This record gives sequence, C-alpha cells and structure tokens, in this order.
Amino acid sequence: MLLLVAASACGPAEGPFESEAAFVQAQELVVDGDIARLGLSLNGLSLNGLSLNGLSLNGLSLNGLSLDGLSSPEFDAWFQTDPELGDMVMKYVVACAAPSGVSRTYTSSSTGVTYVWKGNLGLAPDWTNGEPATLTEQRLVSACLGAHASKYHDVHIPLSVLGLRATGTPIPVTPEELQQFPEKEACFFGNLFTDEGIFVGNDGRPLNNAESTARACALSSHGNGKNQECLPLVRVKRDCAKFCTLDASRTFYVSCTYNGITYPVITTRLRAADIYTCGDGVCQFTEKPGRGTTADSCARDCGTCSSR
Repeated sequence: MLLLVAASACGPAEGPFESEAAFVQAQELVVDGDIARLGLSLNGLSLNGLSLNGLSLNGLSLNGLSLDGLSSPEFDAWFQTDPELGDMVMKYVVACAAPSGVSRTYTSSSTGVTYVWKGNLGLAPDWTNGEPATLTEQRLVSACLGAHASKYHDVHIPLSVLGLRATGTPIPVTPEELQQFPEKEACFFGNLFTDEGIFVGNDGRPLNNAESTARACALSSHGNGKNQECLPLVRVKRDCAKFCTLDASRTFYVSCTYNGITYPVITTRLRAADIYTCGDGVCQFTEKPGRGTTADSCARDCGTCSSR
C-alpha cells in the first residue's frame, strides 16, 4: 500500500513504514498510556460497523435491552452473526456510553468466549445503568460512533473528543489536551438507531491538495458535501459554525440544527502530526507515488510512477 501501485512502475518510497500494520503499531505506541484519560480515545470503527449491520431494535434494543443486560437471546443472535464485527461495535458503544472505570461483559452462548468492553466517555448514564436510552442518549452515542468511524479499517488515530454528556455536564478537558490537539476537525450528530441518519460537518480548515490524513471521513479538502465516500456517514454541505452553537467557552459545540432537528453534538480535535504534507520526506499510507506535489501524486515522499 505504501510502496507500489499495481498498474504502475514506481520509484522507491522513502517512508519508514513497510506496511499499514507497522503504521498502526507505531500510532498505538505513540498514544499508549494516554487514551485512558477522559476525552481522549482512538478512532478505528469500520464503516461497516457504523452501519450497525443488523444491530436493530431486535438486537441491541434501545427499547428494552440495556447495556446492563447483554444476555438476551436477541443480542446473542445478533452477535453470533459476525462475532468479530460485533466485538468491534460493542467496544465503541460501551466506550461512548459508559464512564471510565465501568465495563460490560458478555459470554457467547455458542463458543463460551467472554468479551469485556470498557467504558470511557460516559455519555449515556441511564442506558448504562439499565434504563431505556433517552432520545438524547441515542443521539449522543450515535454521534460518538460517527466520530470514531474510519475510512481505513484498523488505523487508529488519537482524538480529543469534546461535548456534553446526556446529563448536560461536559466531557472533562484540560488546557494541556487542547494544546496537544490544536487542529479543529469536525462536528458529528444524528441518530443511528432511527432513520434520521448520521452526519459530519467540517470544523477545521479544509485540507489543501498537498495534505492528507487518516481521518479522511471527517477532515477533508471537500467541505462542500460532494465527497460522500464514507457512507453511511454523510458529509454536510456547510461548516459546523454555520449551523451549530458553541458552548460558553467557545471550545466545542453543544448543538447542531440540521433538517429541522436540533441534535446534541460531539466535537473532535486532532494532533498537528496527524495531518500529513507531501514534501515532508515521509511517504504516508494516505499518499501515492507520482510526479507532482499533491498527496495523490507525491514524488518527493513516495517516488515517481510511469504507466506501463
């Protein structure tokens, strides 16, 4: 992925990673020990998981089955259709809904394997404690899942996740965190458990043609809504500031009004190092060999290509 394009003869790339797996490992090492802090988490939920792939009112039901009881036949049947996907989805559901220090456990009826999913952000206390999810909790968990969705499966980028919990209290954030994550990225809102959809708006500056990022579903050079390559996550045509309301400190958004509905919202920020630039001497996996100076044709970082 870093070195070759199948239909081209390319010059050598100069990046330090020989594979996407090596890139992922390096990213995980960078943030090891930090992600347990409230407000910090890793993206990596696949778009297939974001669609919930059959996770419905008969699966992880918001009208009966709570995060306090994952032993129902309905949940077990849903999970067994694709345990790997189910494990990934539940990892992010629990991390979004439950607070740090709280976990949820499920044992497969068919394999006997026990899965443990850890809380982090604490967005949905009623649902976590066994009550039916409120509409606000549905929307906040949906926004949080959207914020963690990735175009590149298993590539984990650290995020600063900001917003209000369903109780109205903010996710804790320190000045040091805001300094470490200076790049404004996006706003996420919607409802995955209904037909409302899930949406993302651009909060940071649009990327120029030389820049790229593993967070391509959120931060893009295409801020006009035409780039819809991350469905079911839909990019809106306007920037967040045009339809969302900031908190009193003007640090994050507290609501976004779209299609006539006012949603609670999750706001994200990135480290500056996670926006890559063609010409910095490193061939990132988001860059391609070529003869130009753009991310799609980055000769200096990734070598040159000639058509066969």
